[in-house]
Amino acid sequence: MTSSPLLQAPALEAVLERISVQRMSATVQELAHDRYTGRRVGTAGGRSAAAWLAEQLRALGGEVESESFTVTSVRELYGTPVLEWTADGRTRRLEHRRDFVEHLASAELPHAHAAPVVAQTDTADVHGRWVLGDAADWARAEEGGAAGVLTARGTDADGWMPKMIAGPGVRTVPVIALRPDLHRELGEAVTRTPVQVTASMPLRSVSVDGLNVYAHLNRSHGAPRVLLTAHHDGVGDDPQRRLPAAADNASGVAAILEAARVLSAQALPINLSVAFLDAEEAGALGSAHHVRAVPPDTLVINLDGAAKLHEAASVEAGGPAHGLLAALDQAGRETGVPLRAGAMASDNRRYAAAGLAAIGIGMGMPGYQTPAETPDRVEAGTLLAAARLVTATVWRLAHADS
Repeated sequence: MTSSPLLQAPALEAVLERISVQRMSATVQELAHDRYTGRRVGTAGGRSAAAWLAEQLRALGGEVESESFTVTSVRELYGTPVLEWTADGRTRRLEHRRDFVEHLASAELPHAHAAPVVAQTDTADVHGRWVLGDAADWARAEEGGAAGVLTARGTDADGWMPKMIAGPGVRTVPVIALRPDLHRELGEAVTRTPVQVTASMPLRSVSVDGLNVYAHLNRSHGAPRVLLTAHHDGVGDDPQRRLPAAADNASGVAAILEAARVLSAQALPINLSVAFLDAEEAGALGSAHHVRAVPPDTLVINLDGAAKLHEAASVEAGGPAHGLLAALDQAGRETGVPLRAGAMASDNRRYAAAGLAAIGIGMGMPGYQTPAETPDRVEAGTLLAAARLVTATVWRLAHADS
């Protein structure tokens, strides 16, 4: 006999009342601390963050294991890049990540190199010169023996140029991205007077080991399998600047950890596991490694960002996720969290591509991959909404046949 949702609602609400915003905020503060240096895959800080999370899962009584895997071609800044130009006897030095940024296609340029600037044209002699152009000009710059390419890239709303650590193949010349207004200004200067650019780009590719952390929290024979996931890595600090990675994805980790804590304390008819994944910023490689060991009937809920719920949580479904979506929809109505379909390019896609029922949920990342991604911008109300939504969804999956 199917029980009324009204009879189940008080029990669920009592469980949701156990969710602690204070604990989640403390988790965000911990993972964004200086000691973890932005949690980039393959760094001591990243490994320390994974170890800290493993301890939290053990404290919940989980069967915890950590697993390493190889990550190749991570783009690593090992020094602060330099970019300045001299025109009419005056030198203007630009600020890294405010005025210019590394392009991931850039060749390594460890020491500052000075050379004239030329605006790319079909007849321009680019040999030994910095070329002011765009991606369409790169091949000719390489063929012509240019010193490098100066291209344009925008900023976020706070005026920062976000950091990335995985991208296109590396070119044979340095490629540096300027703010569009500065790119235009430099182009105008070149038309009036000789301009010399001095630049360095200490950017290299490295191979590292990632570290996933897994825990089995609930075992119930014949019950649904649910896997809660969130990536614990960030893009890592710059050599002289902190990138705390509070929103992406300390916030998601905090909400998943709190949901797991509350759910593991219940005698639910469900097989509940958690995976805190590494190397999402390097191409979702932690989930690509993990998915091979996940049973095919597992239902996956991935949370990437729980820092600022604007109008609705973004949800992307993949694989045979109809039942999972139905539980999420019901949980959204019960918790008052609005949902909308939206792209979630995160670890959920690796599970979905392997044929698993998977949903990705996102609730905003203010300061995304910049120094402004600090714990104070992670909203307590959004953490609460995320943990309540995930908890209620798992609760509904556990009681689907009741």
